[in-house]
Amino acid sequence: MSEPVVARVQTFAETLLPSMGLELVEVQFRLEGHGWVLRLFIDGKDGVTLDDCSRVSRELSDYLDVEDLIAQAYHLEVSSPGLERVLRNLDDCQRNIGKKIKVKLREDVADQRVLIGALRQVEGETVEIVLEDGTQCQIAWDQIRKARLSL
Repeated sequence: MSEPVVARVQTFAETLLPSMGLELVEVQFRLEGHGWVLRLFIDGKDGVTLDDCSRVSRELSDYLDVEDLIAQAYHLEVSSPGLERVLRNLDDCQRNIGKKIKVKLREDVADQRVLIGALRQVEGETVEIVLEDGTQCQIAWDQIRKARLSL
């Protein structure tokens, strides 16, 4: 039931957000303890303000009212992905070069499965991280189980 809603909302948001100087990070529609929640995570070059979230929420509410996509009651939430946002793909990594990241690997590299350091570059399908001890480490994207910004 949630997949068609997510797909339609994602399509709408991907056309709306660039005109606002924003990008879509993720859409979720799920049943939680207090009922159904439609959640959008958005980001911008200079971050996301409360005003950005309000504008997107109003536009999306209008769209949902007109399209009548969701039959049951739900809560709409629009927010930033947070300071420790997940890096979902190489484009996310490219936008965050120079920032501190935490990477969980599928297999050990130099007897480590978790690496923390500065994201130095993205080249092809590989990311390069400068670890806290100064060691440079190149990792193929398909070897990364999870990557996120770190404080």
